[in-house]
Amino acid sequence: MAKRSKSSGRWLQEHFSDPYVKRAQAEGWRSRAVFKLEELDTREKMLRSGSICLDLGAAPGAWSQYARRRLGRSGRIIATDILPMEPLEGVEFVQGDFREAEVFERILALLPERQVDWVLSDMAPAMSGIDAVDQPRSMYLAELALDMAGRVLKGGGGALIKVFQGAGFEALVREARGRFDKVRLVKPEASRARSPEVYLLAKDFRLV
Repeated sequence: MAKRSKSSGRWLQEHFSDPYVKRAQAEGWRSRAVFKLEELDTREKMLRSGSICLDLGAAPGAWSQYARRRLGRSGRIIATDILPMEPLEGVEFVQGDFREAEVFERILALLPERQVDWVLSDMAPAMSGIDAVDQPRSMYLAELALDMAGRVLKGGGGALIKVFQGAGFEALVREARGRFDKVRLVKPEASRARSPEVYLLAKDFRLV
């Protein structure tokens, strides 16, 4: 058996002692990430009964799981990820890379044209630990999420997108401000303090 590195050992120790991990397990959530969305939704009053949401990079499904409960029977949640995801009742899931035309069209086929209320993205690349590699990859995913929001949101819709601070960060924020009336950067308490992640919260999408 391969010996674990010191860094991976520290991560495992931190992970299993994390109060959010323990709480997620106790409450039946699929990951600790749910508490980031829950905090922001509670504070910002994002998700409402009857809304339509698109969850990008959804696996293992905690955000979709939370959104499903918030949207009620009249709402819809469409989720997508390159990775497989265990089925969630009431969640329509498309597996694949939405950069590919066939996958993109499958997602669009589930979405009523220009009627999406929220695009949610907790996407992050597999981290190598090398900033010069990880930052461009993470920024690319944030740009993809913002582009998707621009394609599917209704007027007045919103987006919540994970972003890592670094090269390209300010340009992404400027682009968002060109499309939405309200743009803020928020860091939920459930985000690990040492993580460079923040969330771009954009509201009131402008249809051109």
